[in-house]
Amino acid sequence: MGETFRFDYEPGTLLYGENITDKLGNELARHDLTRALVVCGETVGETKPVIEPVREGLNKRLAGVFDQTSSNKYLSTAVKGAERVQSEDIDALVGLGAGSSLDTTKLISVLVGHDQAPAEAAREMIEDGTVHLPSGNLLPIVAIPTTLAGADMSTIAGTRLTLDPETPDEKIEGVGVSDSRLTPLAGFYDPSLFEHTPPSVLTGSAMNGFDKGIEMIYGRDRTAITDATASHGLRLLHRSLPTLRTDSPAFDDIVQGIMLVQYGLSTSSAYRASLIHAFGHGFSRGYDVTQGAIHAILAPHVLDYLFGQVDGRRGLLADALGVDGSTDSSEETADAIVDEITAVRDGMDLPTRLRSVDGLKREHFPSIVETILADSFMENVPEKLDPTPEEIEDVLHAAW
Repeated sequence: MGETFRFDYEPGTLLYGENITDKLGNELARHDLTRALVVCGETVGETKPVIEPVREGLNKRLAGVFDQTSSNKYLSTAVKGAERVQSEDIDALVGLGAGSSLDTTKLISVLVGHDQAPAEAAREMIEDGTVHLPSGNLLPIVAIPTTLAGADMSTIAGTRLTLDPETPDEKIEGVGVSDSRLTPLAGFYDPSLFEHTPPSVLTGSAMNGFDKGIEMIYGRDRTAITDATASHGLRLLHRSLPTLRTDSPAFDDIVQGIMLVQYGLSTSSAYRASLIHAFGHGFSRGYDVTQGAIHAILAPHVLDYLFGQVDGRRGLLADALGVDGSTDSSEETADAIVDEITAVRDGMDLPTRLRSVDGLKREHFPSIVETILADSFMENVPEKLDPTPEEIEDVLHAAW
C-alpha cells in the first residue's frame, strides 16, 4: 500500500528556452498587465546581455528599472521600490537576478499591498519583528533567475528588518515570510542569461539547488510527484554541474535540472527543504559565508550522519545519482551516495572545511547547534530521525 500524501501545488507558468524573454510582453498581456517595473541589482542592471533582452521582451510594457537590490535584502530597499511602484502606477514586478533580488521583489509587493505608506508599514514590521501580510491581492510578480539556488517559484521570501542600512548586520533581525500569493505568476528560464553570472556565484548557488533535489527525496513531506521531478532533476545536475568550471558549461541540463528539483518544493502546506538546509541556516547570521558554500562543506557530513540513523530512501537517491545499489539499503550504497555528492561539490571547486569560514571557531558550535535544532526545516527530517544536540555538534566537528 502506497503512502498517503497531499500535493496542493499551484505553480506559475514555467517558460524555458534561449531568448524566452521575448515572450515577456505576451505573458503580461495574458494577465492584462501593462506597466512593469524590473527589480534587480546594480550589476545586473549594468550587464547589457542580461538587462537588454528583458527590456526588449517587455517592450511597451516596461515602465522602468529599479536596480538597487543587494544581497543584504534590507527592508529599506523594498520601501524604496514600493514608493517607486506607487509613484509610477506600476501594475507588475519583474524580479531579475539572484535570490536576493527575487526576495526584495516579493517584499515590494507586500509593502504595496498595505493601505498605509510603505515606510509606515515597514516601521510597524520592524517594531513587531515580523512581516505583516496585507489581506487583499498582491502585486503580481514575474521571476527571471540568473543563479541556480532553485527557489525561484516559491511562496517564501526573506528580509532584514531595518530602515537604516548603516546598522551592523549582526544587530539586524532577519525574518522570513510565506504566503501562496508570493508565488510568481510566471518564471522565465533562459540558459543564455546564466552565462553572464560569475562562475563562483553560479557554483555556490548550484550546490544549494542540488541539495534541494536531494532533500525532496528523503524529506518527510515527499510525494510520488516530487520523487519523479526531483529524481530526473538530480540526474541532469549530477552529470552537468561539474561543467560549470569548464569552458563549455552544460547550461541546458543545468537550468532544466534546477527547474525540476524545485518543482513542488514550495507549496501552501509545505516547504520541502530539510536537514541540510537547517544546518545551513545555523550559519546565516554572524558569518560572512553564502548558503551555497556552507552546503558544500556540510552536505556530505550531514548525509553521512543521516544514513547512519535512517534509510533516507537511499535506493531512490542511488538510482538518481547513477550509483550501483538502487535496490540496496546497505551501508555501501549510502557511502557511494555520499561519495557522488562529494564529487559533484569538488567538481565545482567549492570549499570543503568549516575551518575556512572567516570568524568561525569551534567554541561557537553549541550556539550554532541551538539555531539548527530550532530551524523550521527540522520538522521535515525523515521519520524516526530525532537529532540530539550532541549528534549535531559531532557533524560540525567532522566538517571542521
